[in-house]
Amino acid sequence: MARIGGKNTAPEMIVRRRLHGLSYRYRLHPVDLPGRPDLVFRGRNKAIFVHGCFWHAHDCAMGRPPKSRLHYWLPKLEGNRRRDAAQADELRAMGWTVLIVWQCQTKKLDELTADLVDFLDGENPDRHRGAKALFMPPDVV
Repeated sequence: MARIGGKNTAPEMIVRRRLHGLSYRYRLHPVDLPGRPDLVFRGRNKAIFVHGCFWHAHDCAMGRPPKSRLHYWLPKLEGNRRRDAAQADELRAMGWTVLIVWQCQTKKLDELTADLVDFLDGENPDRHRGAKALFMPPDVV
């Protein structure tokens, strides 16, 4: 398990490439925020965690616990869930808005992109030039 990386995972890279392609700029894994979110948008006070379904015990097919050594895995995975919730609550108490992107969500790129843009610019789609291209009014040529 020491070889399991917490940074630059395949799901995280999918999210990062999507956002970068939409011209969003972000910071990675800041040490001054609880839980060291994977992507941080400081000007917007928004943070994104990209969680692996297995390691963070997501309720999907990819998040099923193993069939052996349950006495080890179940407390470990439950501890991960409790820690994730506490870190997200701490960020919210500091005034941040938090989004959790699950590994299984990265399989449907169109839905993922819509969710990310909605999270970052949902209240004000004209705030970001990438969002302007996506939400251009029909009367503007």
